[in-house]
Amino acid sequence: MPYSVRVTDQRDLPAATPAAPPRPLGVRMLAEALGSAGLIATVVGSGIMATRLTDDVGLLLLINALATAAALVVLIVVLGPVNGAHLNPAVTGALAAIGRVPAREILPTIAAQLVGFAAGAVLANLMYGGAAVSLSTTERAGLPLLLGEVVATAGLVAVILTLVLRDQTAWVPAAVGLYIGSAYFVTSSTSFANPGITLGRMLSDSFAGIAPASAPAYIAAQLVGAAIGVLIARFVIVPRGVRR
Repeated sequence: MPYSVRVTDQRDLPAATPAAPPRPLGVRMLAEALGSAGLIATVVGSGIMATRLTDDVGLLLLINALATAAALVVLIVVLGPVNGAHLNPAVTGALAAIGRVPAREILPTIAAQLVGFAAGAVLANLMYGGAAVSLSTTERAGLPLLLGEVVATAGLVAVILTLVLRDQTAWVPAAVGLYIGSAYFVTSSTSFANPGITLGRMLSDSFAGIAPASAPAYIAAQLVGAAIGVLIARFVIVPRGVRR
């Protein structure tokens, strides 16, 4: 069976390390809020900085993608041990669907993320001398872009759940960063893949923004993609006997 280990001598086993007690709920939700704020501050802030450095759209997107991918790795490594560093309502919902997030923590986690995304967008705006809130005027509409969001979110969720179900969570930070960095260029929508960050990006009229009128369709596409990602991870990629 893949990912199984045959042990022939108990003396070969490393000494067990006691599991750390779970942090209080308030601390864990604060970690989710801080991580979400850091993520969107990176997305919006790097977008604003990029537009001040160049008019080349390809280079703008590259700067935005590299900064976002790097920030994801750092945030998940640093905050993951506190509460998992979901930083994405779609990921929280997907983890709940496979029993890795208690039902009672779904709403507090998503609420913390949304607060963080709003605060991080405001912070990015203020860092670059803009108004705290400037609703985006960038329209992102049309079936091709929505299909891109379905694909982007399905892939992200499938990657994360596959690693979780295989008990390979140490790979999550690098896998998520690499996936999102590449999906910026692979998907027509530039891979928002996150309902919370979509709402936050409405608050900045910048390179990374999305007009409020465009957001509901994007979020709907992301939720569809998340559901597809759960199905792919559970029934296609990960054999039943490998699930932890």
